[in-house]
Amino acid sequence: MLFNPAKSFVSRIAGHAVRKPISSVPRVTAFPAALRIQQQQRGMASAGTKDYTVRDALNEALAEELERDEKVFIMGEEVAQYNGAYKVTKGLLDRFGDKRVIDTPITEHGFAGLGVGAALAGLNPVVEFMTWNFAMQAIDQIINSGAKTHYMSGGIQPCSITFRGPNGFASGVAAQHSQDYSAWYGSIPGLKVVTPWSAEDAKGLLKAAIRDPNPVMVLENELLYGQTFPMSEEAQKSDFVLPIGKAKVERVGKDLTIVTLSRCVGQALTAAENIKKKYGVEVEVINLRSVKPLDVETIIKSVKKTNHLIALESGFPSFGVSSEILALSMEYMFDFLDAPAQRITGAEVPTPYAIGLEALSFPDEALIEKKIVQLLRL
Repeated sequence: MLFNPAKSFVSRIAGHAVRKPISSVPRVTAFPAALRIQQQQRGMASAGTKDYTVRDALNEALAEELERDEKVFIMGEEVAQYNGAYKVTKGLLDRFGDKRVIDTPITEHGFAGLGVGAALAGLNPVVEFMTWNFAMQAIDQIINSGAKTHYMSGGIQPCSITFRGPNGFASGVAAQHSQDYSAWYGSIPGLKVVTPWSAEDAKGLLKAAIRDPNPVMVLENELLYGQTFPMSEEAQKSDFVLPIGKAKVERVGKDLTIVTLSRCVGQALTAAENIKKKYGVEVEVINLRSVKPLDVETIIKSVKKTNHLIALESGFPSFGVSSEILALSMEYMFDFLDAPAQRITGAEVPTPYAIGLEALSFPDEALIEKKIVQLLRL
């Protein structure tokens, strides 16, 4: 029988409706267990640990890189006088001036091309898209000019440029502003793609992106900008940089591996805590941090220990990040799996505007727990 995306979505709505009435669905899912874990970590950390929002971490990373290298500059819609649509660039115009922090017209194709040209000329531009959905206007510049020039020049002409902005669904922004581009850009040779979750992720990965000689896509999440995380004393230093292509084990476990990214990391941590309370099962949660290159080694090491794998994302199910992880599990982890690897994704449907349908279009903690129970036959 052929897979029917529409039927699958209807079935999913029906299943969720029994578990959670639409009237009670919140717009933004909290991560109580994940935050509790962070608070515990904060208690064990040094006295120098501070709370940072993801927004503040990104702002600090930009300021430090502008200070470090005069070739770095920022451009995009409303990044200067308005301090950024999400206030990520707040205060940078006053500090560094209008030659380093530049407001652009509303023409993504134009200023993305200008940024690529500046990178080819030896500068290090940071191009902000108000949302990655608008970057579809600029995809020719990003891929055909940015990603391919280094290869087509025989390695002579690098293109050191960073593209950043909010990716994936937010709250009430409907079908045209909710797409997840992790798999889109992750499939392109010549691009690097990072997906920060925590404040340390955001700062360390953005700084790494700016310093990298290749085009790097920094796919942030709007719902995480105001989220607070503990920032270690080490991460507060101006030389703190995270390696691109290295995942982080956020929670150690022995019974099941969940590989995930961006906002879904917090959901996985919450589900893992709930499953431990109910069944005594220990779930290992891997925060990919980087989609391209992908840290396959860390995933293999975890699956060798747990013998079970779930790939979790909020993107579409067809040809997504989770699809790639499951394919890799067949190539490199088949002999270590005690059951078929599973994936949890967003629904195969353009994101609805209606609040209840929107909430049912993406994974939540209850769905993750249900899939864990099914896979482990608890």
